Amino acid sequence: MHSGAAVTTAHPHLLQPLDLGFTTLRNRVIMGSMHTGLEDRFYNYGKLAQYFRERAKGGVGLIVTGGISPNRQGWLLPFGGTMNSVLDVGNHRKVTRAVHEEGGKIVMQILHAGRYGYQPFVVSASAKKSPISPFKPRALSERGIQSTIKDYVRCAVLAQKAGYDGVEIMGSEGYLLNQFLCARTNARKDQWGGSIENRMRLAVEVVRQVRKAVGINFIIMYRHSVLDLVEGGNTWDEVVQVAQALEKAGVTLFNTGYGWHEARVPTIVTSVPRAAFASVAARLRQSVSVPVAASNRINMPDEAEAMIANGDVDMVSMARPFLADADWVHKVKEGRANEINTCIACNQACLDHTFANKRASCLVNPRAAHETELVYRKARATKRVAVVGAGPAGLSAATVAAECGHDVTLFDGSDSIGGQFKVAMKVPGKEEFAQTLRYFSKRLEVTGVNVQLNQRVQREDLLNQGFDHVIVATGITPRTPHIEGVQHSKVVSYLDVLQRKVQVGKRVAIIGAGGIGFDVAEFLLHNPVFPLPLETSHWCDDWGVDIRSEHPGGLYPPELATPPAEPYRQLHLLQRKAGRPGAGLGKTSGWVHRAVLQRNHVKMWSDVQYRRIDDAGLHITVAGEERLLHVDHIVLCAGQESLAELMPAKKPKKKSGMPQFHCIGGAALAAELDAKRAIREGAELAARL
Repeated sequence: MHSGAAVTTAHPHLLQPLDLGFTTLRNRVIMGSMHTGLEDRFYNYGKLAQYFRERAKGGVGLIVTGGISPNRQGWLLPFGGTMNSVLDVGNHRKVTRAVHEEGGKIVMQILHAGRYGYQPFVVSASAKKSPISPFKPRALSERGIQSTIKDYVRCAVLAQKAGYDGVEIMGSEGYLLNQFLCARTNARKDQWGGSIENRMRLAVEVVRQVRKAVGINFIIMYRHSVLDLVEGGNTWDEVVQVAQALEKAGVTLFNTGYGWHEARVPTIVTSVPRAAFASVAARLRQSVSVPVAASNRINMPDEAEAMIANGDVDMVSMARPFLADADWVHKVKEGRANEINTCIACNQACLDHTFANKRASCLVNPRAAHETELVYRKARATKRVAVVGAGPAGLSAATVAAECGHDVTLFDGSDSIGGQFKVAMKVPGKEEFAQTLRYFSKRLEVTGVNVQLNQRVQREDLLNQGFDHVIVATGITPRTPHIEGVQHSKVVSYLDVLQRKVQVGKRVAIIGAGGIGFDVAEFLLHNPVFPLPLETSHWCDDWGVDIRSEHPGGLYPPELATPPAEPYRQLHLLQRKAGRPGAGLGKTSGWVHRAVLQRNHVKMWSDVQYRRIDDAGLHITVAGEERLLHVDHIVLCAGQESLAELMPAKKPKKKSGMPQFHCIGGAALAAELDAKRAIREGAELAARL
């Protein structure tokens, strides 16, 4: 489908081949490692092969698998993907064969979790428990270290037998090799601890012995932690010293990693500025002679092209963007960058799934890691399909149905598409959500959907137009809780606030501490005079990141960190249920939202009973004690109700001549707004029509 398309000149450096001496990569784009869960079970390797096949067919230069352990001590999860026997080779050959048939290259990531493992066999440099795993590690003995090195070597040799073009050795993000590298986790007194020369000995020996075993014509990429972002992390001089020793030991190229999983600095969520860490990768490139790849929050080609064109780095590594769009490279090559389904760094279907031991996918692309199950085939017969509602669910249903060959009309009462996404993208740190609407807008055009905006259709209108299917994706309306005085002029809905329909005062109570409540709080903390999104320098100041890495770990000491500015507003965030507010937020992003609110002195209340609202403010009871919050406004974020009036009371019979009605997204279930479910439901329904 791509062979006859014209090649653009807008991103020539990004598309330029990279000669590694013994092999050439077809462009400068790496699909970084993203664990899907398919790696962990042998019976899923056919699905994994198709997942990688689509990315190779989409043009990516080099693919990195999810993490594969060299032994059971290195498992991230019990019985995780492991390469330590010739019996494992056959399954992996399905993957390498699929990639090579599409002209791509692939390396297998060797990941030893160390103390991050969620299993009882964990080991580390020292017996220091991780804050993110319930298991305390056993300190590796001298014999255990030598055995571990041999396991890395065996793993790499087996990967070579399986047809991989190389391996990526995971040495960042706080995994085992990183644990040996840093004094934070390495308190050893022997030759494997103490000075940096000793602490880096394990990583260097792993690379040296792997290189000796696999020969010179095999890629060894090392994922190097260039900014640990934890106390007790390495200095920049140590980072460079380690890299130079690894290069001498046999590294072909470096990928860069930022932040340990236990770091209290976000590195990949959507509020992190694009390419925030590119300058750090550029500094590493000045200190080594092998290629260096930048990574983290690079999701669109303009930033990637600029980094390579300026000579800052040799390659860019993107993981989640290839979950969002397997054809990312080909779209760039063909001058169709505006058709890229952009990763919005929400983490809801990828990393949150991984840490919950679920198969990873993608909020904006539900086919990711489900390529053999969610298939968009051309329909045998064209159906006339009406989709009512141009929010995430309706946009997904309309575009997939049209892609499958149906005649689709999309109705919405608004003057633009987007639904709740139009609201979400106004929240500070969620500006990327606009990229999804840009993608869907272009997709509607490409697939030929007939878009009817400013059209509030009635059921009778739909019945009279001869549709075969009607998909109701009309979304939700905010719920008004039963509180005495809730009609007071102080009370506004979250839509009133986020759409700037009201001028909110400086003292505000927010009723509801779910995702919407946190979004509203972050929105209200922002001074509307200050430009968004934040520049990287401002973001670094907010989080105490020393991007120049002049201090260990790339963190400013507390006495040098920029003190938080006075919050723009005084906020109270309240919830009825007991427990920590925000407990239901995503595992990999919820802590970021809580940290922002805590830093801005937002008072968070739980186990609250709402008594009444009057001129004085909001009267509540907390733990049996009556309180009065003197506030200017009360914002309701207390849930939603489905808008599904278009659905018939009874399901029409198939032979009645009536269209079949379907209900998806918020119109079907108005629980906490769930764009992941909405987009998936729309795609799955459309694929079945």
